Amino acid sequence: MRIIGIDPGLRNLGWGIVDVAASKISHVANGVCKSGIGDLASRLLELHTQLNAVLVEFKPESAAVEQTFVNKDGAGTLKLGQARGICMLVPAQHGLSVAEYAPNAVKKVVVGVGHADKGQVLHMVKMLLKGVEPEGADAADALAIALCHAHHAQFSGRLDSALAKAGVA
Repeated sequence: MRIIGIDPGLRNLGWGIVDVAASKISHVANGVCKSGIGDLASRLLELHTQLNAVLVEFKPESAAVEQTFVNKDGAGTLKLGQARGICMLVPAQHGLSVAEYAPNAVKKVVVGVGHADKGQVLHMVKMLLKGVEPEGADAADALAIALCHAHHAQFSGRLDSALAKAGVA
């Protein structure tokens, strides 16, 4: 299964793609979609166009997006929410299901603690995906989201298999 993890951002939208085969997870690609300056609608369109190109090129089969947090700046939170809408829309346009994970859940899976900082996330992404150099903190976060989704998908598959073997529907 090929998974794209997406870290929402209006200026820098991180993305990371991994392949999952049984218990092996391998890096495919990562990057950052950047919006320029200008009105909000134009910036959202730039993100949509760039993220769509990523999905066309790499053809993921599943997507995961980080849930946004609410901060003190209401206008900033609203703009981030609109960028997050692009992160949900583009995979849906490609027929993908989109899972959502809280930032603390992603950090817990990848680092082992829910309140890890960006440096710890980057370090663990590099450890888990040997030889990978993320194109910045946003791409590293996106890879962490993809790893979190892979972990949950693997667990779900094992649970489904165990339930089937036990004869539980």
